[in-house]
Amino acid sequence: MNNDNALRGLVHHLSAGVATPHQVCLSMGDCRFRVMTNSGNLAQELTRYFAPFLNLGSEADISITALQGEVPDLGLIFQVKEPDPGKTKIKEEWADIEGGRVIRKRLTGMHFLFGNGENLAVGDCEANPNQVVNFINNRFIERKLNDGCLLAHAAGVAVCETGMAMAGFSGMGKSTLALHLVSKGVTFVSNDRLMISPTSSAPVMFGVAKHPRINPGTALHNPDLTGIISPEDTARFQSLSPEELWSLEHKYDALIDQLFGPDRFILQCPMRYLVLLNWHRDGSPTRFEEIDINARHDLLEAFMKDTGLFFTAENGYAPTPDDYAKALAGCRVFEISGGVDFDQAADGCLRLLEKA
Repeated sequence: MNNDNALRGLVHHLSAGVATPHQVCLSMGDCRFRVMTNSGNLAQELTRYFAPFLNLGSEADISITALQGEVPDLGLIFQVKEPDPGKTKIKEEWADIEGGRVIRKRLTGMHFLFGNGENLAVGDCEANPNQVVNFINNRFIERKLNDGCLLAHAAGVAVCETGMAMAGFSGMGKSTLALHLVSKGVTFVSNDRLMISPTSSAPVMFGVAKHPRINPGTALHNPDLTGIISPEDTARFQSLSPEELWSLEHKYDALIDQLFGPDRFILQCPMRYLVLLNWHRDGSPTRFEEIDINARHDLLEAFMKDTGLFFTAENGYAPTPDDYAKALAGCRVFEISGGVDFDQAADGCLRLLEKA
């Protein structure tokens, strides 16, 4: 194998002789995708999941192949990705080779190969469609970051041409707040990641085509979401204390189009507001205050996001807190502090969105 084409050689080796008759075409803003697979079941699941973004055209800016099958020993030496702070389980390993990167998921055995236009997912895709979904979305994130965007750890919603991002340190409930707002009629933009493009007036935010994965407490306290949980699980969860519900690791997919109807999930909007959740479950009054983000880099850290393994920069990518603060020029920033009250927070956010 020519070392200059090591990744391409691996992709061709793994896909040689495997027919991929099933295709799913997607449109995410100005980026078109074609996903090819040998699994009809996977194609069906991707069609269901990406329903708001299906595209009947066959032309694509990014092509991805997802193969259902065993992964042979690739003869690579993988490096371990250390767990995030507060976590102990090792989930991913990676190897950089000429032409790109190979990532192996420890728990599922799925392999992902990408670089120089090659994009391949291989393994038990049918048992792990969520990992294929993430791979597709990570190709979109990489495209936007290489176009000059910054990656943010935030949810997003919009009313007409007014967008709002919501961020907070882990467990603050940005996805829960976003879904409270969608229940009040706003449009969903993103669950956990936003790409921010600075402009001369206000930044533009680009969402990720990933539906929220919510915990039982979020579903139980939002009438629009209660149907996600089975009656048996509902009875069990209702017997738990608020603290026990808050800490549960169990997650459910909340498909926006199925829960709230069509045209309620978009991926691009001018970003007029950023709301930073900095509250606590202590029963104190909730406070909603506008702040100068240039003086509050302690909160800005909740908005900044590391790219992770599924991104390889074309021209370097190492933004600083100052870069994020500059990107927010023209965007009003608010801090919600005090005690946790999603209804009060949603009402405050809605007032801002409706008066813009």
